[in-house]
Amino acid sequence: MSLFHFGKKKEEKKSPACCCGSEPKAEENTCCGSASKENASGCCCGAPVEGICCIKVLGAGCKSCHEQYENAKAAAASLGLNIEVEYITDMEKVMEYGVMSMPAIVVNDQVVSMGKVLKAADVEKLLRKLG
Repeated sequence: MSLFHFGKKKEEKKSPACCCGSEPKAEENTCCGSASKENASGCCCGAPVEGICCIKVLGAGCKSCHEQYENAKAAAASLGLNIEVEYITDMEKVMEYGVMSMPAIVVNDQVVSMGKVLKAADVEKLLRKLG
């Protein structure tokens, strides 16, 4: 009996992952918060700069999370990275990273810091270490 369609699961079609490991956003065809469209190599965020493809700050929208976002933008700019820092406040997306304390910094889809506000100089050191 298939009245409620029990036992039949619909398969979700996943688009191929970006070179940075994140999934492209369907509406923009980008993954890393960048405004650029897919290039010829199939990567939506362009070539990684010094090994860093995308930077995200996860937060709840509070003052400390916003401060972390500003510090991350300043650090990326001072290193000369042409990467847009994305600020994510959607709790469903935050939970996908397994982050329980905010603010958190995600570089190339890996959580590198959580639960404390890093100064711009500390974020620079972290990005140099990863890049």
